[in-house]
Amino acid sequence: MLNKVPEVTLFFWIIKIMSTTVGETGADYLAVHVGLGTTVTGLIMAGLLTVALLVQLRAKRYVPWIYWLTVVLVSVLGTQITDLLTDKLEISLYASTAGFAVALAATFAIWYASERTLSIRTIVTTRRELFYWAAILFTFALGTAAGDLATEALGLGFNVGVVVFAALIAVVAGAWAAGIDAVLTFWIAYILTRPLGASLGDLLSQAPEYGGLGLGTIYTSLAFLTVIIALVAWLTFEGDRGGKTQSFASE
Repeated sequence: MLNKVPEVTLFFWIIKIMSTTVGETGADYLAVHVGLGTTVTGLIMAGLLTVALLVQLRAKRYVPWIYWLTVVLVSVLGTQITDLLTDKLEISLYASTAGFAVALAATFAIWYASERTLSIRTIVTTRRELFYWAAILFTFALGTAAGDLATEALGLGFNVGVVVFAALIAVVAGAWAAGIDAVLTFWIAYILTRPLGASLGDLLSQAPEYGGLGLGTIYTSLAFLTVIIALVAWLTFEGDRGGKTQSFASE
């Protein structure tokens, strides 16, 4: 089986951040504006994700549209899991952030103990791919909880949240460029893109009285989905050749 995940290029990070934004705004649109509620939205997304993940697991190589569809669905479900814990079960963001951090650390520990690597360039077996997607789900849930904790509970707001998380990612990228372990910096950056995308989505979609620009969840979601589809289509037809220069990736 060929490696099942894409090269980590500039296009990878652009699509990843936009996917997290769609996860935030899309979940809000379905749960609030459509009126499905957090529980029903979560169940629907879990069902769709199961189907997409089965298709992804059956593939023998990286297929851009299957992979990124799965990521978008993981993003929405990760958002719904955190919202369910916070809004329905009234679990504090401090507790959920800590809980997801522990779950992600445990996933990495078991993955490394089993495979002796956490590199995304070696996702060449079904077991490694299952570890990979488990880690991805927990990074989205952790990023959502940590982002909400920072922008809401700690009062940073959407504007400051975007700046802070973008700055943290820049620091991590600088650490990678300075020679810090590529696997470690990749996963830290991957986690941080979730609250960055969520803060960006809230900034664009929320009403001005809540600190946003008032574009609405449907228009924000559609705009970002359009860009994601265009980029994924381009990568599909170009054989993912774009950006194959030195990339912020795991060795």
